Amino acid sequence: MAEDATRALGKGSLPPGPVPEGLIRIYSMRFCPYSHRTRLILQAKGIRHEVININLKNKPEWYYTKHPFGQIPVLENSKHQLIYESVIACEYLDDAYPGRKLYPFDPYERARQKMLLELFYKILGYQNTVFFGGDCISMIDYLFWPWFERLDVYGIADCVSHTPALRLWIAAMKQDPAVCALLIDKNIFLGFLNLYFQNNPDAFDYGLSC
Repeated sequence: MAEDATRALGKGSLPPGPVPEGLIRIYSMRFCPYSHRTRLILQAKGIRHEVININLKNKPEWYYTKHPFGQIPVLENSKHQLIYESVIACEYLDDAYPGRKLYPFDPYERARQKMLLELFYKILGYQNTVFFGGDCISMIDYLFWPWFERLDVYGIADCVSHTPALRLWIAAMKQDPAVCALLIDKNIFLGFLNLYFQNNPDAFDYGLSC
């Protein structure tokens, strides 16, 4: 079973217990791009974690103690500390855990990546390296990726057909182990969307075996 392939918890469910020492917990949803980017960082840095999926159409009452508006993702550690907003959560993981740093050490390069994130839809011709942060994958690539992975699901994959650098980046990202570990089959994603737009709370568990 994939690391995030747990059934979503809804109203009436019991809250999970304390986070075990040595683990971090992510409250997530299998198809959410904001959760996806945070799970990419957990994978890329090899951080031991557990996933609790939340049914966003039928949220557990206890979940509002984790986030005041019931949003995802939320990180929780064994000290009962809560971190939310996906970019903040990703930066926390990079700072708090050992391994290769995904944000650059250089203050200017770190700021540049954050500026690129703010410009999101205006950077397609900006990069002159394979990855947005340089010659190897870094934080900015993971923060962008979930939306590009969904282009084919939404039927707009051809929107990058006239941007060779972007197509090269997409091909390189598809070779990354963290990206590969979290890929969702297109048909499962489409099944989720079909149920989601019918306001069906079963959407969040689509594709999971009983």
